[in-house]
Amino acid sequence: MNRKLTFLSFVLLLVVAATTPLHARFVQPAPCKNAFTPDREIAEGKKAAAQVYKEMPVLPDSSPVTQYVQQLGAKLVQFAPGYQWPYSFHVVNQSDINAFALPGGPIFVNLGTIQAAETEAQLAGVMAHEISHVVMRHATCNITKQQGQAPWWALGQLAAGVLLPGAGGALAAQGVGAAAGMTFLKMGRDAEKQADLMGTDIAYDAGYDPRGMVQFFEIIQGKYGEGGSQFLSDHPNPGNRTEYVNAEIQTLPPRTNWVKTSAEFQKIHKLVMGMHAYSAKEISSGAWKGPGASAPPPIDSEPLDFQPSAKWVVLDGSRFSVQYPQNWQASEKAEAGATIAPANGVVATASDGNTVIYGVIIDDFQPKQAADMGAATRQLIASIQQGNSGLKAVTDVDEIRVNQRDARSVEFQNHGASADGGTEHDWLVTVLRDDGSLIYLVFVAPQKDFERLRPTFEQMLRTFKVKS
Repeated sequence: MNRKLTFLSFVLLLVVAATTPLHARFVQPAPCKNAFTPDREIAEGKKAAAQVYKEMPVLPDSSPVTQYVQQLGAKLVQFAPGYQWPYSFHVVNQSDINAFALPGGPIFVNLGTIQAAETEAQLAGVMAHEISHVVMRHATCNITKQQGQAPWWALGQLAAGVLLPGAGGALAAQGVGAAAGMTFLKMGRDAEKQADLMGTDIAYDAGYDPRGMVQFFEIIQGKYGEGGSQFLSDHPNPGNRTEYVNAEIQTLPPRTNWVKTSAEFQKIHKLVMGMHAYSAKEISSGAWKGPGASAPPPIDSEPLDFQPSAKWVVLDGSRFSVQYPQNWQASEKAEAGATIAPANGVVATASDGNTVIYGVIIDDFQPKQAADMGAATRQLIASIQQGNSGLKAVTDVDEIRVNQRDARSVEFQNHGASADGGTEHDWLVTVLRDDGSLIYLVFVAPQKDFERLRPTFEQMLRTFKVKS
């Protein structure tokens, strides 16, 4: 009897072993500190994508190359874990080997990357790597971190900073990660390793040889040397890339039928090898612009409704508290500040890349040296005007009180800062802290709408309390 039970137990063990995975998979790290909601991340990514179309020669969706990349991307994202971002795939007609992922799902692959790939598995590995950056929200994690390090936020960049530079070609000339305003795409080695490992799993699940990604890295490293390619510059080698990716592959169920390439890839590869890809210099000069140039894709943005709701809620920060309309969104900045704005309060325009701001910026300011309240406020104003040359004071600096604290108030007009080229109105209020530093609020709206929002801003100021 015992022998029968032992035999049955052994059989049961084999059945369980056959149905239970015995291999580890890459475990996604704990989410980083992120000031963006998914909806806001998606909206900002769409704005940045529209600006990429403006700055760079993006192939149209009708291109066979784009259609192929979109089909490959759609196959891969079926196996992307976590939140289902609205992924989109685009091809930049640039010779440099590079690829980048914007917040919320837009992914761009340079034509030079497709030309350099030798197999579909290699291209799939690169794209799976970029998909992984989206899954783990690395771009907006970087933005949140950078905001936490900044001494103040420039007006016109309310909790965003994702728009590409407007000085034509700066993105192409400097590389996507180095371009002003795009430093959030410059990934650290930890993020690169995470994207390597998750990308390995995504490529495997899609049926591709997961070694393709490492093979591609080795190809371009052999061609350009360590860091010699823009791709390797924007995607730094975390070290032992081959070793840890191979270790991850060993944890996956063995396969003998890897997909390494396809007839469709070979057809597209032959096509792209005969295409002229623009150099960074040509893109910087604007040589690619002309008849038939790509137009920015439509941005599916929701209409802006900045009217505050009757019900208010409290933002209880580490160094202050304030009430704000329930239908507005609050995003805390690391340690001290916050932004509070209606949904879609930051709106990019496809015509000139400017933004329309509705909302409030809250931040700290430490004077360079011991100064009285008035001198400290003047230092802050000078600092803000350095990044906003069109900002002109339209009132005197008035002495006021904010919940029994010494404060100053001054209003500005920022000509040409609105999306339609109109004037933006900014109201700066500085409040003295016990240690002599300032905590300040900037209430922002287009000139045409500011007076409608003034009662809301005044009510927020009345509820603003500084914590010791």
